[in-house]
Amino acid sequence: MQPLIDNARAFGQHPEEFVGLAQGQTPEALFITCADSRVVPALITGARPGQLFELRTAGNIVPPHASGRPTSEAATIEYAVEVLGVQHIVVCGHSYCGAVGALVRGDDLNAVPAVRDWLKHAADEPKCSDPADPTVAEAVQNHVLTQLLRLRSYPCIEQRLQADQLQLHGWYYEVHTGAVREHRVESDTFEAL
Repeated sequence: MQPLIDNARAFGQHPEEFVGLAQGQTPEALFITCADSRVVPALITGARPGQLFELRTAGNIVPPHASGRPTSEAATIEYAVEVLGVQHIVVCGHSYCGAVGALVRGDDLNAVPAVRDWLKHAADEPKCSDPADPTVAEAVQNHVLTQLLRLRSYPCIEQRLQADQLQLHGWYYEVHTGAVREHRVESDTFEAL
């Protein structure tokens, strides 16, 4: 913990670098990804403070839209689209994802009931031809596509998509190589950015 504390102490030693942030934020993208500590959106994208609005959930799950039952995730998505006016939403899955791996393997999650119940939001079990693959790459990529479809159920997103004011992107990040791949609709494959 001490290195984290030391960095936090040194972080604000040049306040002039942060003055502009007091004026507000105008992020270009909402970045939805897993809470996994190996996935660092600003590191992956090179974003500076104010450039990226983030939503991190276990397994980068986008819960179904339910107007009568607001969730933190729905509030974050709605705020990003309606108030901040983001023009892009990225759903980024990653290799060695514990959440997707648990779904694929059918792990017993009774010892962690909140995790078990949260993963029910993942929709169907992600398709995977090789459940023994520790990277769960195929399953994660299919899971990302499912979450992109789920986003389309949010009225604010569907409206912006129809008005051509928003683009959705599916990414797959390899934690073991640093490579990032994007889903290409034309070929229905994940290819290098």
